[in-house]
Amino acid sequence: MTGTVLVTGAAGRIGSWLRGGLPELGWSVRGLDVVDVPDPRPGEEHRVADATDPDAVLSAATGATALVHLAGIATESTWAAIEHSQVESTHVALEAARRAGVQRVVLASSNHATGWTPRPAVGLLTEAASPPRPDTYYGVAKVTMEALGSLYADRYGLDVVCLRIGSALPEPLAVRHLATWLSPGDTVRLVQAALTAPSPGYRVVWGVSANTRGWWDLTAARALGYSPADDAERYAAALVAAHGEADLADPVHARVGGEYTLPDMDVDVVAAQAAGGRA
Repeated sequence: MTGTVLVTGAAGRIGSWLRGGLPELGWSVRGLDVVDVPDPRPGEEHRVADATDPDAVLSAATGATALVHLAGIATESTWAAIEHSQVESTHVALEAARRAGVQRVVLASSNHATGWTPRPAVGLLTEAASPPRPDTYYGVAKVTMEALGSLYADRYGLDVVCLRIGSALPEPLAVRHLATWLSPGDTVRLVQAALTAPSPGYRVVWGVSANTRGWWDLTAARALGYSPADDAERYAAALVAAHGEADLADPVHARVGGEYTLPDMDVDVVAAQAAGGRA
């Protein structure tokens, strides 16, 4: 499958990686964001609009082959902000895909949809063993995203792939990332697999690189055709020298959501920070 892919949140970090990588795989990228992209590629189309605007997203989706939904606040915030930017935008994206006849939708979910899930004592953690267990309002929005994707797959026959993305960064910045890192190149490979897998129906898969220290099972993602090429281990020596080895009893390393399960992410603390106050 190739053609035009609509990418919401195209000016963001992951959107920028996809705008650079998907055209090399045969896709024409049509971006949508509330701001202009700073470095448009030759032949790239971009529309400035809010991802919660149904008319604008439907117009952008018309004629597209696939839709990748990335738009939304990318961290914890107040419920009002999360509900608007994450939940409403997901509904708008799926409804636009349905109305425009876009069969394939890829949703940027997150490990925070199941953040309170503990690390297994042995073996790797599968998606089936990680039911919804959100660690924040942000995580709740990602659970809702996955639920909406399931609804549109079952009721309307869309192919919907939800990517539970880990730490999507240019390179790992903390010892935890040695397990959870998703490299820029592997981000493109994962999305390409989600876009091109034959008739996936509804799927939820982890989104991480082939990290030596990883503990999230990539079997389901590989079944889509994902073939990760990067491993955070090449950054391990420097990170461990600076911060020490991971303490697997520490919630940061013992839970899927890491830092998002700590008290700093409590509702009152986040609300005070958003208001510019102190908790």
